[in-house]
Amino acid sequence: MTADDRTASDEPNLQAAGLMMRRRAWLAALGSVGMIGPWPGRAAPAAPADAPRSPIATGWVHAIAAFTEPAYPAGYTHFGYVDPQAPKGGTLHLGNPDRRTSFDKFNPFTTRGNAPAALSLFMFESLAMLGADEPMTAYGLLAQEMKVEPDLSAVTFRLHPRARFHDGSPVHAEDVLHSFQTLTGPEVAPAYPVVYGALGKAVVVDERTIRFELRDRSVDTVFTAAGLSVFSRRWGLNADGTRKRFDELVTEYPITSGPYTITRAESGRRLELQRNPDYWARDLPVRRGWFNFDRIVYRYYKDRAVQMEAFKAGEFDLLKEYSARRWVRQHAGPKWDDGRIRKQRLATKMGQGMQAYRYNLRRPLMADIRVREALTLAYDFEWVNVLGTFKRAHSMFNNTDFAATGLPSPAELKLLEPHRAELPPAVFGPAYVPPSTVGGPNALRDNLKRARDLFGQAGWKVDADGVMRNAQGQAYEFEYLTPEEGAARNVAAWTQNLAKIGVALKVRQVDYALFNKRLEVFDFDMTAIVAGDFTLPAASDYQASWTTKAADQTDSGAYSGLKLRALDDLIEQLARAVTIEELRTAARAIDRVIMHSQPFMPELYVADEPISWWNRFGMPERVPGYFSADSAISPYPAWPLMTWWLRDPAARRQG
Repeated sequence: MTADDRTASDEPNLQAAGLMMRRRAWLAALGSVGMIGPWPGRAAPAAPADAPRSPIATGWVHAIAAFTEPAYPAGYTHFGYVDPQAPKGGTLHLGNPDRRTSFDKFNPFTTRGNAPAALSLFMFESLAMLGADEPMTAYGLLAQEMKVEPDLSAVTFRLHPRARFHDGSPVHAEDVLHSFQTLTGPEVAPAYPVVYGALGKAVVVDERTIRFELRDRSVDTVFTAAGLSVFSRRWGLNADGTRKRFDELVTEYPITSGPYTITRAESGRRLELQRNPDYWARDLPVRRGWFNFDRIVYRYYKDRAVQMEAFKAGEFDLLKEYSARRWVRQHAGPKWDDGRIRKQRLATKMGQGMQAYRYNLRRPLMADIRVREALTLAYDFEWVNVLGTFKRAHSMFNNTDFAATGLPSPAELKLLEPHRAELPPAVFGPAYVPPSTVGGPNALRDNLKRARDLFGQAGWKVDADGVMRNAQGQAYEFEYLTPEEGAARNVAAWTQNLAKIGVALKVRQVDYALFNKRLEVFDFDMTAIVAGDFTLPAASDYQASWTTKAADQTDSGAYSGLKLRALDDLIEQLARAVTIEELRTAARAIDRVIMHSQPFMPELYVADEPISWWNRFGMPERVPGYFSADSAISPYPAWPLMTWWLRDPAARRQG
């Protein structure tokens, strides 16, 4: 089986089972709630007391931007990727946007049960929302103004005087405090206290003002505070003034401030939302042109095959595809040919983290860089990507200008030179380029010859039986650990190529629980990891995955176990960056060091949103750079669902 059977973003073995870095797993866990911060994971350590300046502007502002100025100044009228004159009306019909085939509760923050993804997209709101056409800027939503302290010790939010929950009650600082205390308490899923605990202490300054005294002083933590999901403290309050335990709130509809409310829910299979005509922010610049459908109806389907047939029959309006094979083979037919259904891969500017097969350098079989390079040479990406759906991963920062290119710049060399003795010589040459078989009919053969020679340099030779062995007679045989059924087919071509030089790749499939346990203690030779999407490089991601300290800590996310003091220093430089140029320089230096250290076999990435939709929509002229099609996982807006409109609302049935 080739890679056309899966994408880089939603196969269960790549996301649900913890194959992403722990930070991204937390993102997936928190994605069932409101517009959370862009990096809700392990926060960076406290900024040094002598930090010269903050990468975020200080003083009361309408938007907080990391390393740049907000694209939309104070007094802006609307975002450029919406139509402020978009007509309102009609019903948007949708299918379940993820692998949940039903729902049984309306509290997305607790452990047991499944809550609808619609709660995140259309009901819960946060203090600020991320702009969709710039890498990391949060514009005030529930908060009219925000203030970040110069040393990142605190961030203060002044709530909008119009902010209201859908029951008409005002949003006060006490509601924000209640939300924070609840989400850091014992009655929510364990991920929330881990993430929001970095905010430290929340202090009500006055009725409309709340300050977070940050435990972890970092850009990440500031944006996590801005992305805190806010709900009314009256949610769960009994008539006598007593309060239900939060984890006992199951069927009670949440009291939220968003543009839609639940009007109907049927047996976990159908959910109907109604646009609130009194939505408090409908005329504000931050919401002008958004939420143009009067009703949104979700129908849940038991599997993707049934859902696909329902879409083609017109039961719902838009479908995001997660499988490259289905995209090519099933999103086609007469209705696509005659234009009744449109199909497009909407490009994004989202950075694409490394999707790769990680080698565990703690194992003697993987300790030699020449051996790791040899294994990678045997991977034929062009054969795997026969449909041309994917792009070859070549960097830790794919699809961004943080990826290293060409020779190191003088600024990069200044960071790298003190560590020259420790680093592979290739770090100081051209940026990493993965091996390819594009060079002609003998390209793969040449790659395998080179791989065999590298094994020889590392002390391994092919014996008379065709088996790669070392001087002690040990055969080179390694194991790919995975929870995925049929994983052997994903690496079949690689297995065959390695066998040609006497190397045995075997697949060990285990259940998810054992897989996660073995990942925690680094008990594997090789496994597949997806680093996830990003906008700006976050030092905390790399501190948790690529430092010498993390390499020695179980359950740290340092799956490869690469230990270089150079990386410790470079990641510290990334954390200290206060300008976009400093951030870019540090990221590119990190990129060169990791990629040329060969700690994985870089595979692929997908930088667009593949969707089909019934051709009945109007849409803004400009597509933003940072968005999802319909996902509740991304902290960025689901642009089609939130800004498109029906060209003729009356023509669409209302059932």
